[in-house]
Amino acid sequence: MTPPFLDGLSRAGATSSHPPGSAASAAARRRGQRRGALFAALWLWPLAPTAHAVLAGDVSAPVVAGLGLAVFVGVYLFVVVQGFSSGARPSLRNQALLGLVTVVGVALGAAFGGQPGGWVGLVLYLAAAGVALYSLPAAYLWLAAMVAVQIGLGLLHSEPAKEIAESVFNTVMAGALIMVVRRMMRLIRELSATREELARAAVEGERLRFARDLHDLLGHSLSLIVVKAEVVRRTAGRDASAAAREAAEIEQIGRTALAEVRQAVSGYRARAFAAELATAGAALTDAGIEPTVRTTAEALPAAVDDAFAWAVREAATNVIRHSGAGSCVIALSRTDHWQLEVRDDGRGIPADATPGNGLRGLAERLALVGGSLSTVDLSGGGFVLRATAPAGGHA
Repeated sequence: MTPPFLDGLSRAGATSSHPPGSAASAAARRRGQRRGALFAALWLWPLAPTAHAVLAGDVSAPVVAGLGLAVFVGVYLFVVVQGFSSGARPSLRNQALLGLVTVVGVALGAAFGGQPGGWVGLVLYLAAAGVALYSLPAAYLWLAAMVAVQIGLGLLHSEPAKEIAESVFNTVMAGALIMVVRRMMRLIRELSATREELARAAVEGERLRFARDLHDLLGHSLSLIVVKAEVVRRTAGRDASAAAREAAEIEQIGRTALAEVRQAVSGYRARAFAAELATAGAALTDAGIEPTVRTTAEALPAAVDDAFAWAVREAATNVIRHSGAGSCVIALSRTDHWQLEVRDDGRGIPADATPGNGLRGLAERLALVGGSLSTVDLSGGGFVLRATAPAGGHA
């Protein structure tokens, strides 16, 4: 008489995709419990001879036996479903109901065990209910106690040793099977929770990426537009053609920024280090800062090329906006690793200043390729930004 209520009861304990505590989650939980109760009820068929013995009057005091059996079945189904759908720690109510069904089941087995209907077999269901409700190691203790009760009832009613051994085997196997299913369900819950957490982390990471890209894209482009607009203002009165050229460049910068924002939204965007060097040099010149660029003939790995391109853009933007420098040196070198250094002769940064979003985002980009970012505020005036990356281009 092994009741393998596993499919339905595992559904009763399955987690819902709805947020915990929501009405939809509660409704899904109730539906799962109803399905679990139905499947558990289907596997009560081994008690059919017990019910027939009551209805046929083959037992003494059939009314008492029938009422006891009805209470046993009802409380048993409730306890089993609660055990599979609740957490690791059973509530006091469920433990009290398990105690009630145990008293009823043992009393029925003791009173009617020697009569038709296989009443001692009720202990198997008691073992299943307790193992479903308790976690290890309490489940082991409960199963051992029920095996002892089953042996005691068998000896009380002088059952053959072979029948007692078969009953004990069935009880142990049913209990072990339920332990395996409970563990499997717990792993499923943990995997589901991990999947949801990974999904949330992915969403947060994408939000951070998008915010970082918009800052880097628009911060640089708007800084260039401001510089170009200042040039237009200075030259408009004395050189209309030069002012027109600068205005045309402002238009081009705006169009480029719009295209880059669209690419950022689409998720397809890579910076070219050489292109950023040229853009940074032109922007520094327009801002009245003399640029000096030193590079190597060796091509950068793709990942490092993209990260260093963002580094040049962010560093040039900061020099133009904050440094008040007269010159800026951008140097790329390679030893056992790649290093990009941007040095200006400006006023540096205040002692109490904190890194802005641009530098934090740049540090995150470099970390993705196994690199790092450092800054130095020079005592004699000036500021140095250094970006490093592995020679292989990855962590």
